Amino acid sequence: MQTLTLTRPDDWHLHLRDGAAMAAVLPDTARRFARAIVMPNLKPPVTTVALAAAYRDRILAALPAGIDFTPLMTLYLTDNMPPAEVDAVKASGFVHAIKLYPAGATTNSDAGVSDLKKCTATVARMERLGVPLLVHGEVTDPAVDIFDREAVFIDGVLLPLLRDFPALKVVLEHVTTREGIEFVRDGGMNVAGTLTAHHLLLNRNAIFAGGIRPHNYCLPVLKRETHRQALVAAAISGSPKFFLGTDSAPHAQSAKETACGCAGCYTAHAGIELYAEAFEAAGALDRLEGFASFYGADYYGLPRNTEKISLRREALAIPLSLDYLGSDRLVPLRAGESVAWRLE
Repeated sequence: MQTLTLTRPDDWHLHLRDGAAMAAVLPDTARRFARAIVMPNLKPPVTTVALAAAYRDRILAALPAGIDFTPLMTLYLTDNMPPAEVDAVKASGFVHAIKLYPAGATTNSDAGVSDLKKCTATVARMERLGVPLLVHGEVTDPAVDIFDREAVFIDGVLLPLLRDFPALKVVLEHVTTREGIEFVRDGGMNVAGTLTAHHLLLNRNAIFAGGIRPHNYCLPVLKRETHRQALVAAAISGSPKFFLGTDSAPHAQSAKETACGCAGCYTAHAGIELYAEAFEAAGALDRLEGFASFYGADYYGLPRNTEKISLRREALAIPLSLDYLGSDRLVPLRAGESVAWRLE
């Protein structure tokens, strides 16, 4: 197969940042994806529908002329979000989910939830109204090994949560472990999971190949090869419970290559091409369209896209860095290397 034609995909987990940073990275996503679930972890975080509306306006204003792209907004769950805000989400038509960041779990998560029990009334309203809870599924207890934090979170937080709220729509984002795959697979149809291209393509060796590789460092951190294989098997399974979420997370080169570097991989520059490479390596290119273009829309109750895109089997050279914030550059995944597919 030299050309692959797909229904235009959507990205169900994306970081766009704000201001000049957003203007720098937005075109990469908008050229490939028709819609994207936009994360709310700005500073300050997007905690109300009014703030989400203002952020959406800034995204639309930054879109390059002639590109059709729809940002799907989310709110940042805090200990004191009132249930009435869930009513506003449901009525808005443009906010589609609420995001759970355990406090301190990842970038700009300081204002995240300290104890989910403080959110009981709000979560109950989400269950009743069918508003999805998007979950960064890691505990933050420093006593827990970083490679075990997803599995511990599932056992200690998610399973009890679903026992209390069995109809709650839950998306376990950027699943990285076999335990995460099993949690999604064994849950009801209200439970889904997103998978990133970098977790499908890389295992934890990629962080340490010949030295520290900061641009392969993300959270949740890359895991063992056995876990990567479990992710690939889920992605190509044809199960509608798993769908595409890049978790593309731009950080300036100076913030990555430092004594305490930021977590996040920038993948929007090849946001669908990297998935095509992963699916081809698994012998399952015929399963990519469902995963990338159909299952996420179905889960969120949105119409499937009708526009098509085409990928050509041709090496896409990835530059060493991209324009970002003035003299500070952005280093993308595979910098200085290539991806096997190119967007036509």
